[in-house]
This record gives sequence, C-alpha cells and structure tokens, in this order.
Amino acid sequence: MRSGLERKEVAGQIRRLSDVLFKNIPSGVGSKRKDLRLSHAELKKVLVKGAAWAVRQGFGNTEDLDHIEESGCIPGADPDLISKRALERGRAQLGTLGSGNHFIEVGYVDEIYDESVAKALGLFLEQVTIIVHTGSRGLGHQVCDDNIKILMKSTQRYGIELPDRQLCCAPIKSREGRNYLAAMAGAANYAFANRQLIYHWVRETFERVFEMSAERLGLNLIYDVCHNIAKVETHRIKGRGVEVCVHRKGATRAFPPHHPDIPAVYKEVGQPVLIPGDMGRYSYVLVGTEGAMSETFGSTCHGAGRVMSRHQARKASKGRAIVRELEDRGITIRSAGRATVQEEIPEAYKDVSQVVEVVHGAGVSKKVARLRPMGVIKG
Repeated sequence: MRSGLERKEVAGQIRRLSDVLFKNIPSGVGSKRKDLRLSHAELKKVLVKGAAWAVRQGFGNTEDLDHIEESGCIPGADPDLISKRALERGRAQLGTLGSGNHFIEVGYVDEIYDESVAKALGLFLEQVTIIVHTGSRGLGHQVCDDNIKILMKSTQRYGIELPDRQLCCAPIKSREGRNYLAAMAGAANYAFANRQLIYHWVRETFERVFEMSAERLGLNLIYDVCHNIAKVETHRIKGRGVEVCVHRKGATRAFPPHHPDIPAVYKEVGQPVLIPGDMGRYSYVLVGTEGAMSETFGSTCHGAGRVMSRHQARKASKGRAIVRELEDRGITIRSAGRATVQEEIPEAYKDVSQVVEVVHGAGVSKKVARLRPMGVIKG
C-alpha cells in the first residue's frame, strides 16, 4: 500500500502507530478475531468470492479489487472439498496476521531507480508505504496437510517415481489433481479476503492516529500478489501457446507490460513485483518483464530467503536485546512473542539487495524502488 504521507510526518508517531496496528490486527500462532466470527455458510462464501466478499461487507472498495492478482478471486474453488478441520481452523482466523515470517511493515521509499515507472505506481522519495505479508492461515495449512496424504497415495497409483517424498503429486487432469486445485483455489481466496480485511484495518489505524480519512491520507493499494500457488496459464513453448500449470513456491508472478492479466493502470509498465527483505534492512518494488515470460514462466523470486534455520537464529540471538538493537536503528518492533523476534533476526536472511540485483540483472524483473522499515508488526 502507498500513502500520501512523508517519512517526517510519521517518524514522531511510529511507536503509537505500531502499538495501534498491533492491537487492531491479531497476530501470531492461533490468533483469532473476537469481532468476526463466521458461520460455516458465510465462510464458504469467502472461499468462493475471495477479496470481493470482504469488499461487499464494507472492508475496502472496488478499486482495491482492480489492484489484486486475479481481482482477488481464483475461479473454480469448491468449499465442499475442504475438510471440516480446515474450515474450523479458518472460521476464527480471518483478518489475522500469521506467525513466523509474516508481518506488517510501515516503511518509506528511500531510493528510486526508475522515475517514470515509480510515478506510474504512485511512488515518490520519502513516501510512507505499508507492506502486508500473510496468507490463508490455518485453513491453508490444513488444506495442504489433507491433500499431501491423498497425493502420497496417488503418486504410487500413477506410477510416479520421486527423488523426494515431499514432491508427491498427481496428474493435473486426474480426480486427485482437479480436487486439489479446487481446494487450493478456496485457500487462495481465503488469503485474498484475509489481506483485504487487514488493509481495511490498516486504513482505520492510520485514520485514528493521524485523525484524517483514508482518502485524505492517500492510502491506496498498489498491488496484492500471490507467492505460494499453482496457476493454470498460457505460455509460449517452442513458438506456440501452451496451457501449463505454473507452481510458484517461494516465487511470485512477474508479468510484463501489456499482458492481459495485469491491471489496466499498469499496462505500460508491467505488473508490480514485491520482494520483501528482513525487518532490519529493506524491501523492494520491481515490475515484471518480457524476460520473465521467456525465461521463467512469468515468475521471479518472492523474498530474500533464509540463511539460518529458526533454531540457528535463536542460538545466534541468545543474550541479545534484538528489539533494542532495532530501535537503535530507528525501527520499532511489535511482536506476539519474543521467540518470533529471535527467529526473524535480520542476519537470518540473505541481504535482499543481492537477491534483487540477480533478478534485475537476469532481466526477469526490473528495479523500481527500495523501501526501508520504520515499524514492523510480527506474528
């Protein structure tokens, strides 16, 4: 999300802003909203409609939908293929921030690499931005677990040999394959709705802290994109268009200018690409390229990637006051637990600038702007 605020207008309020965000948006393992309990019938509507369900309930506006991958709804979802356990986990968690590497980050634009593209995205130097990273919560996790059990058996049934059991699979057009895609679409739509609710509460938080409407504050969605999903898309292979299933795991879409599946407002510059780093350094905004279409099925990386396991990070942070260290660097942290902060120390991740230079240099996405964190909410 972008705002019309500049860094100097927010710096003095960042602690209060972080406190109110942390209070307004439940975060962490098992977090639930007490003010948004859904019936199973209503939850199934969420799984079919995605972000549009949230907008119809008054959370956000229709313009938001124009700036979300697939307009915030993957077609073909079938809630009846999602287990009761998954539905129960999801019913209380809609509108919450996940644990681990999930976050809400208030930052600012500290460097621009392409002025014309930045202008098209509504970005300028010193501008305050907000990144929300969360997904389908316990519902999506349960959908995954349920289907792994099914796919483990189907791999044997279809005589598929695997180098690793975690790559269990089934032919896309098989019953198991079709059922999984339909259940996964429901989980993706839940994630779209979940983030849409959080965008709404981010706007409400800024309104409360700065005593201005979201419209006057210029709080608009730049883009919402998936990074753990299988999508049926058409790509050119050996000179002809072929329908394929692209599985982006820890990867994100990077469609080029004039691609039919990106918002009209970005047709000339390409799809916005978001590559977050860690809570102590920076994140990047890029755009998709023709190179991604020819080299990587319209894909680029999703983030920096870990260089330490969570256990190693806890060991490396032992005896350190991580929150104080980040405060000394001008970054306010609010977290559901101390363990999360220890596991998410900046050095647990690669330097995202090096990762971004690789994808930029390879031509699979193009740098637009760099964002530095001011306040971070961790799950």
